[in-house]
Amino acid sequence: MATPKTAELLKIDNFICFALYSAGHAMTRLYKPLLEPLGLTYPQFLVMVALWEKDDRTVGDIGDTLLLESSTLTPLLKRLEAAQLIRRTRDREDERVVRIQLTPEGRALKEKAGGIPEAIGCATGLTVPDIINLTTEIKALRDKLIDAQANAPASHAT
Repeated sequence: MATPKTAELLKIDNFICFALYSAGHAMTRLYKPLLEPLGLTYPQFLVMVALWEKDDRTVGDIGDTLLLESSTLTPLLKRLEAAQLIRRTRDREDERVVRIQLTPEGRALKEKAGGIPEAIGCATGLTVPDIINLTTEIKALRDKLIDAQANAPASHAT
């Protein structure tokens, strides 16, 4: 296959970044009506899923898992606490560390969210193996991009 000319490469439909960006927006819009009965936004749902996988985590651990800065995560956590789905406490050994635990209501919400993965899977029209393969490929791409960013030379603004 010949390499396309610059003019062809500079078309929006040929940008992998736009394909990922627009697919991400479409996915988030698909989740919205599924999450409304739970009273959650998509980012709040991701926090809850991380806690359903492993309860009693630090804010830093959740941020690392979800690739979110604590400045982004803290308002989400405050809203989840106000909804009585989580509890925020200071770590006993290091009070600078904030620990996040599910409340009984937060644990119970997992059962109500149980049908969401299947609904998303059906909407994609993909088989479970295809979803697993695509997810693996997207995560590999994400990791390469993170590595490239970490290894990029520092830019110097003038």
